[in-house]
Amino acid sequence: MKSKYSSATVAACALGMASGGDGFTFVAPNARRGTALQMGLFDGVKEAFSAPALERSEIDSERETPIDRWMGWSVKTEDEKVADQTAAANFIDSMDPTNYVSVTLTKPMGIVFEENDEKYGGIFVFELKEGGAADQNGSVKPGDQLISVGTNKVSGLPFDDALGVIVDSDESSPKLLLFRGSADDFYGPTGASQEWLDEFVATTGVVA
Repeated sequence: MKSKYSSATVAACALGMASGGDGFTFVAPNARRGTALQMGLFDGVKEAFSAPALERSEIDSERETPIDRWMGWSVKTEDEKVADQTAAANFIDSMDPTNYVSVTLTKPMGIVFEENDEKYGGIFVFELKEGGAADQNGSVKPGDQLISVGTNKVSGLPFDDALGVIVDSDESSPKLLLFRGSADDFYGPTGASQEWLDEFVATTGVVA
């Protein structure tokens, strides 16, 4: 039996199927769906702007926005990041009693004190005189921050005022409270609160 469709008709249908004309058009079921699943709403944007050069770019920390954090743009230089990591590793808690040294020494103590940077105030142990009371005792170390003399808090005082508390003390063997850490650890943003310090000095500075 001869087909009622001519060869030309069959050819036209076949052409329409292949070219997407007005005839029958077939698209692989997973072709478009696969593309949609692989591309999120903002993935293309992030991919376009996440070139290595942009990832390493630096912006002013005061202008940082949520999109900067999302894109991974840095607000600090590599040197600043290293400095932050070093500071965190060397951090000494000034509200931890174990980071303090309490020692009673006869005058003259044989301690050479030095003043901290002006922004901090207070004094610290610069060096010990060989054979002096502090040197023989062995408890005091260069770098220790002087916090109190007896129950008198001297932290943050100018050099002459802080040292004067030792000189003017009626005790022949004053009790010193020292913090074994840096000036930044004690006086900086993470330093001990004044309330905690006042209570600590009041209980630790009493001579037994």
